[in-house]
Amino acid sequence: MLYAIISQDVENSLQKRMSVRSEHIERLTILKDEGRLILAGPCPAIDNNEPGEAGFTGSLVVAEFDNLADAQTWADADPYLESGAYANVIVKPFKKVLP
Repeated sequence: MLYAIISQDVENSLQKRMSVRSEHIERLTILKDEGRLILAGPCPAIDNNEPGEAGFTGSLVVAEFDNLADAQTWADADPYLESGAYANVIVKPFKKVLP
């Protein structure tokens, strides 16, 4: 089943994000290589794909897991959460309707 992993950043999270970005991307790449990643990306703090020092306010990942517990376990191990960049993470079942 698909799960939406919705993360909210702490204020001024950019340095915390950058300190563990490669580890964060590595985990997403594994999901992609396994064919389980539907989409992933950050939410810019300003209306621009390259927000610079404004940074990001959170992230969204939609991926396939066997169950909610597995999705939550994966989300809880995110380097952004461990670094303090994320204030909180919500994991919800997700039903893709379109496209």
